Amino acid sequence: MIEMELVGVRVELPGPAPIILLRENNERGLVLPIFIGNAEANAIDLYLRNDTPPRPMTHDLFATALKEMNASLTKVVVTEIADKTFYAEIHVETTEGTKTINSRPSDAIALAVRMSSPIYAEEEVLASAGHEIHEENNDSEEDVLSEFRDFLDDVSPEDFSS
Repeated sequence: MIEMELVGVRVELPGPAPIILLRENNERGLVLPIFIGNAEANAIDLYLRNDTPPRPMTHDLFATALKEMNASLTKVVVTEIADKTFYAEIHVETTEGTKTINSRPSDAIALAVRMSSPIYAEEEVLASAGHEIHEENNDSEEDVLSEFRDFLDDVSPEDFSS
């Protein structure tokens, strides 16, 4: 299991859907792109921009419910990719022990950013769908995204199949 960081959410036209970009928190720095739905992209982007909607969104509601029940989100894990679909798990610590909940990666990540919880990906997922972005030391996020945009010009969801 490799710790990841959320680089951002991007919509690259004429792409088919928004993309979450996760990057390894290590020297290798593979980028894991995950196509997601518009609603989930909006939920993550709103939070990253510190933009508070007038009413709680679903992920805000779930985060509040966990806090009110004295539960904590210990981590989210992108566990596999099968038939071009990514899978994830949410790990919650409760008074009864750790509970693991099946989730879409977009929902798990939207919750993780709200609760400042770490995001991980299994090695097998990175081996299958991770992409190397050549970056110099101290490259800015925009430089990394610029190189990734170049990659996106030639990518389709089918490229992430096993």
